[in-house]
Amino acid sequence: MRSACLSLGALFVAANAAVPASAATNAAVLAQPSAGQSVADFYAARGGRPLWLREDGSSGEAANLLVGYLRTADTDGLDPANYPTGPLEQALRSAWGGSRSKVRKADLLLSQAFVAYVRDLKAQPVTGMIWVDPELKPRAPAPRQLLEAAASAPSLEAWLSNMGWMHPIYAGLRRAMVAGDSADRQLLALNMERARALPSGNGRYILVNATAQQLTMYENRQPVDSMKVVVGKPKNPTPMMAALVRFASLNPYWYVPTDLAAERIAPNVLKEGLPYLQHQGYQVMADWSDDGSVEDPATIDWKSVADGSTEIHVRQLPGRYNAMGVMKFMFPNAQGVYLHDTPQKELLTEASRMFSGGCVRLEDAPRLGRWLFGKPLEATSKAPEQRVDLPTPVPVYITYFTMLPEGSQLATYPDVYGRDKQQLAAVGGGTIAAR
Repeated sequence: MRSACLSLGALFVAANAAVPASAATNAAVLAQPSAGQSVADFYAARGGRPLWLREDGSSGEAANLLVGYLRTADTDGLDPANYPTGPLEQALRSAWGGSRSKVRKADLLLSQAFVAYVRDLKAQPVTGMIWVDPELKPRAPAPRQLLEAAASAPSLEAWLSNMGWMHPIYAGLRRAMVAGDSADRQLLALNMERARALPSGNGRYILVNATAQQLTMYENRQPVDSMKVVVGKPKNPTPMMAALVRFASLNPYWYVPTDLAAERIAPNVLKEGLPYLQHQGYQVMADWSDDGSVEDPATIDWKSVADGSTEIHVRQLPGRYNAMGVMKFMFPNAQGVYLHDTPQKELLTEASRMFSGGCVRLEDAPRLGRWLFGKPLEATSKAPEQRVDLPTPVPVYITYFTMLPEGSQLATYPDVYGRDKQQLAAVGGGTIAAR
């Protein structure tokens, strides 16, 4: 019977065996801060004034909160032995009512421990996330930058309590982990690991949770709007990925995947004849190149397309039946995933909304467009594929939370793609009871 600490720690690394288990806590492999960005530089810039302690050596709640985080670092999948709290507590006792040098030594030790803890939390998570744009990978801020963020917080205690250096979802899940029962700990560990991939800054970004089939828009660490979405079927799961939305396409074509051409289009052509293609706006193309020619559908063996022995290229023209609706939001990736409008609004009324081939269909694409661009998106003509570039690309994080903090409660969602089950089995966690 493995210990809870070892079991939880294993969960944080099981998704990617290529990353060494010690990577998150091995200071030797981490880059040194650039010039002017060290802990010493932080104190030099403030004339040695302490951050965590008062000049008389007394400590506020922030120091106690920090020591508490370090003592329970196994909750984060880290080794508490890497953050020895004994010397810290001894330094704090020595600083009480002591000399200025002892106060500053204790404060420095607290800052160094804090920097190391945040550095390890920000080590690349091993969640199975596809990093389309590598710059979105989480990175620890420079020590001086981190400490200045702490020092500038209106309340250092509140900033510590809310884990201001992490995404709010992570902070909420960690609190649930500390307070939760053993039955939830393995699932919480998986979801905490996924939350480590999310940003902690104040910028704008989109978060899609495939389990809840929900999209949320964030600004300044707070959700500002949300909408329902349709995600991939279990056989075509929407992947976890982080990418930059770079442009919108108005009046888009739909480039039909070859398997869907066989499953959806060919049987209808065999049933209704070639007029079905014209009515639905489908064209058979020679290939997917920009200058690809349109083929005569009468030359196609539609029976062989339907049985999968012949693959064809089909695109759907813009119009009322187009599966992309009136716009799509592009973050170019090898998986061919994007956010798009849909004419099938009735699917968004379903409790479980897993109907797509992997892309994310939006309840209200124009509303998302207004938020992204700060103005309504409108096509200037009937021309297809009108590209509108975002002046500043906006990150989108497509993730997979089966547990989420909701106020003081913990919301749970079905393991729709079996990812929890797979990861738990990989570390001997067994199966997940239905919920």
